[in-house]
Amino acid sequence: MTEFEPISALIGGGLIGVAASLLLLANGRIAGVSGILGRTLAFESGQHAWRVLFLLGLPVGAGFVGWVQGGLVTDISASTPVLIVAGLFVGFGTRLGNGCTSGHGVCGMARGSRRSLAATCTFMITAALVVFVVRHVLGGSL
Repeated sequence: MTEFEPISALIGGGLIGVAASLLLLANGRIAGVSGILGRTLAFESGQHAWRVLFLLGLPVGAGFVGWVQGGLVTDISASTPVLIVAGLFVGFGTRLGNGCTSGHGVCGMARGSRRSLAATCTFMITAALVVFVVRHVLGGSL
């Protein structure tokens, strides 16, 4: 368990909101990471540069925060095969839900999209059920 730090969470959430708003205002695009990644890998013409820069900004931003704070929280106890399977499930879910948590949960909810509200509720309920099953049914972390 980690301590809840509301100030850093508020700052981080605010920065995500500002970045998503700037992308929408400056480029007319929704900051849905799965869609941006999918279209980058598909090499859609005319829109490739900003997508690559956006995606590169994710680890660069995390690296900057780690540098400022003297490290990142990287306490991952799951095995590599479990992480791979989990990633595949997340990828499948983003395709099934036609978007990811950033597209639906941040941008869609802010725009008042009923579809995004339904998707975000589904994400959250599924996450809670998975945590419950892993911790209480399977008896711990995988």
